[in-house]
Amino acid sequence: MDEVDRIIAAWRIESPGLDTEPLAVLSRVSRLARHLDLARKRCFAAHDLEVWEFDVLAALRREGPPYELSPGELIHQTLSSSGTMTNRIDRLNARGLVQRGTNPDDRRGVLVRLTPDGAASVGAALDDLVGFERAVLERLDPGTRHDLADALRTLLADFESPDD
Repeated sequence: MDEVDRIIAAWRIESPGLDTEPLAVLSRVSRLARHLDLARKRCFAAHDLEVWEFDVLAALRREGPPYELSPGELIHQTLSSSGTMTNRIDRLNARGLVQRGTNPDDRRGVLVRLTPDGAASVGAALDDLVGFERAVLERLDPGTRHDLADALRTLLADFESPDD
């Protein structure tokens, strides 16, 4: 019995007609997400990174050489606002993790490029994160992990689309 089971049992007493089936799944997803967020924060902090810093640096790193994106592309990939992204780029630039450059295809445009220090930082944090997350999932056999990923993809599709 876990905490969600205790919550559901209490609701069954207080509200006997309430269908608690959604709570059995989504409350666990929510609680797990909170635990994983805290673990990510600790992992990134060990590499002197905030979660948002990792997100921006990882978006650039995933692009492949020369590891650059426009601020608009970073906004889209990190689900940030324009003002927020400007501030984030400024802060990462000040730390030497990214640099701004002119877009050769549009001289008014800007490209944000990952620096070698930024690549090293995000690479080390990613290695630790994947190691931690692998350990979390070890309790599940490969087939169950695959089925879980498929089920979560199906649920997530209602909230995200490739064009978002």
